[in-house]
Amino acid sequence: MNITIAVLLIVLSVVISSCIVAFIFFKFGVKYRKKIAEAEIGSAEEQAKRLIELAEQKAESSQKQAVIEAKDEIHKLRTEAEKEIKDRRYELNQQEKRILQKEESLEKKINQFEKKQECLEIKTAQADKTLEDIERIKENQLNILEKISGMTKDQAIAQLLSTFDNELEHEKAVRISVNEQQIKDIAQQKARNLIALAVSRCAADHTCESTVSVVPLPSDEMKGRIIGREGRNIRSLENLTGVDLIIDDTPEAITLSCFDPVRREIARLTLERLMADGRIHPAKIEETVEKAYREVEQIIKSEGERAIMETNVHGIHPELIRLIGRLKYRTSYGQNILNHSIEVAILSGMMASEMGIDSSLARRAGLLHDIGKALNHEIEGSHVQIGVDIVKKYKEHPDVIHAIEAHHGDVEPKTALACIIQACDAISAARPGARRENVENYIKRLEKLEEIANSFNGVESSYALQAGREIRIMVSPDSMTDDQMQITVHEIVRRIEDEMSYPGQVKVNMIRESRVTEYAK
Repeated sequence: MNITIAVLLIVLSVVISSCIVAFIFFKFGVKYRKKIAEAEIGSAEEQAKRLIELAEQKAESSQKQAVIEAKDEIHKLRTEAEKEIKDRRYELNQQEKRILQKEESLEKKINQFEKKQECLEIKTAQADKTLEDIERIKENQLNILEKISGMTKDQAIAQLLSTFDNELEHEKAVRISVNEQQIKDIAQQKARNLIALAVSRCAADHTCESTVSVVPLPSDEMKGRIIGREGRNIRSLENLTGVDLIIDDTPEAITLSCFDPVRREIARLTLERLMADGRIHPAKIEETVEKAYREVEQIIKSEGERAIMETNVHGIHPELIRLIGRLKYRTSYGQNILNHSIEVAILSGMMASEMGIDSSLARRAGLLHDIGKALNHEIEGSHVQIGVDIVKKYKEHPDVIHAIEAHHGDVEPKTALACIIQACDAISAARPGARRENVENYIKRLEKLEEIANSFNGVESSYALQAGREIRIMVSPDSMTDDQMQITVHEIVRRIEDEMSYPGQVKVNMIRESRVTEYAK
């Protein structure tokens, strides 16, 4: 216990002595570091003073150098300014000299102009005096000429104007003839090439079918069976088909009469099937008519699709295809309308290709141009207007609608496509053997041609030839000159084009013959 206390006291004394020693060393260290810091501060202040003195010296030397450089720059700028002022003064002097020279030259020119003006006034006065003398001499000469010729001035002017009118009329006729002939030659050559190329490449069927209206019978006994007891069979057939059956004395034949060619075709098929079957009674007739109707509708659809495929026209409404097929049973002047429409479509496509126009649109317009004839027996109005209404209903292209509307000249053609359809329709219709017109139409055309020709002064007689494709006109040589004849024939052609409708073209041949007759006695 005592030992422990002694040890603790010893340790405590050691710790206290260590602390005292450490405190003493700390004091000495603080003083030493203070001395070192004071020494460093003193040396730093001395170094700062030296740097400040050095900087002041450098700044003073830089300021002096800048002052020197500024003085040199000022001197240099002053020298350049004095030189520039000197150059400008020299230029101003030169310009002043040039201005003075120009003023002198202008004064000289003004003086010369004044002199020329004075001379011109003198010459003008002389010219006026000369003109007065000329007018006086002209009046004297005119008086002398009037006395010599026995005509007044107005009469002489009238005679000169008449001469000029005759000369101008001759010149006009010559120019009309030359220009018209050149235009005709060029147009005809191009048209011939275009039409010949299209026609030579067209492989359409040229045969024309006529609507069958007579049904042959195996024997006259069949007439009685078709009529039936008290006429019940024939009445049933007429009521169901809408066709009138004409049974007369014609041997072994029955005539079908109806405005609708489709009904007539249904009646024909019905009769043929009834005669082939041998059973003819109202019930069988009704059944057969129904079958024939379906068969004709199928034929119409097939013919419409065939026409579409043959002409390579796509996107047509199904109802329009059916109407195109109905054209198989429609004829005009003996020409089958479906074949005519196909031919026009093919020709139109070829001509449009040669002219750089959309050929598919041309074929479409050519195929649809007579679509109104499929319904013109059912709807009042011309086939042109009916066709326009139909294609408008099914949203056809505006150019196609206009081509249909203008293909017979009901409206003026405003597009190249409409003109192509007109030409191709005329080509197909005017082809030899394509159409058969009756005698009355020919006679009316001939009379109209002669009436137009005879309405002109100086025409003695006229003769229509070649079924109205040529007219020869005899004129009086005393009442019409050659130049007047050229103008008159041009006017006749214009009236024929405006007032008549005809296929192809009409040749107008005017003849003026002078004869001298003398008798030897």
